[in-house]
Amino acid sequence: ATANAPVATYQTVRTAQTSQRAMLRQLELPMESFGRISRRCAERGIAFLATPFADSDVTHLAAVGAAAIKIASTDLVDVALLERACGADLPIILSTGAADEDEIAQAVQRIEACGARERLVLLHCVSAYPTAMDHANLRAVRTLQDRFATIVGYSDHTTSTHTGALAVAAGACLLEKHFTLDRHAPGPDHAMSLEPPALAEYIRLARQARQALGTGSLAVQRIEREVRDVGRKIIVAARDISRGETLTADMLASRRAGRGLLPTQMAKLLGRRTAVAVEADTPLVWEMLRA
Repeated sequence: ATANAPVATYQTVRTAQTSQRAMLRQLELPMESFGRISRRCAERGIAFLATPFADSDVTHLAAVGAAAIKIASTDLVDVALLERACGADLPIILSTGAADEDEIAQAVQRIEACGARERLVLLHCVSAYPTAMDHANLRAVRTLQDRFATIVGYSDHTTSTHTGALAVAAGACLLEKHFTLDRHAPGPDHAMSLEPPALAEYIRLARQARQALGTGSLAVQRIEREVRDVGRKIIVAARDISRGETLTADMLASRRAGRGLLPTQMAKLLGRRTAVAVEADTPLVWEMLRA
């Protein structure tokens, strides 16, 4: 940040700073901290990530075991940073907040030109802190998938615990959510972050949404078979039918009776002669008919 770079209104309100550089200097960690954080993540079974803002940051993060390189929305137009991220040979998570379609397309093209297209994940993002629900625009997840033929996640700046689940339902494969130990702590992002109990609920709902999505298969599920067997209508004899009678529409009915011929086969029965006597309410089967 330059010495004169201003801060956003929400940052001024929460930090009383008017200079980005001054605000960031209050918040930054020394480089050696990231190695310690990475080791602690490994101990806890957590994938370590951090967002680089300079070329040298990419090199350092890769060296301390970052699982992926996350590029902030503001740096979607930083060509040198994108190229360095591609060179790290790690997945690239690229946030798209406050970017228009052409800017996103240009960034994707640059990553493709570097040979890293198959490692790209785009994040739908609304760069407002917090983001009101009526501006979340979750349909953009599918738009990004369709437009760029890549997997897409959601960078969630709402204060809701259920927006992640909605994003999963919209097609998001990855969620980014701010969390904190104390929403009242000093700093620009604590107030719009989730504390641990709310984050746990956020994760639970997102996982529940993933389960609810299922496979998308249109096949009959095992748990549906009982209702299918007892609830589906089949063709039965509407009255007693003698052996050798020719079937007409008034002899047959569609009723809930278990397994048998479906009403969709009614036309195939009409005009056929019975090979045996059939009592009223008996399900018809092909073996009851003459060849």
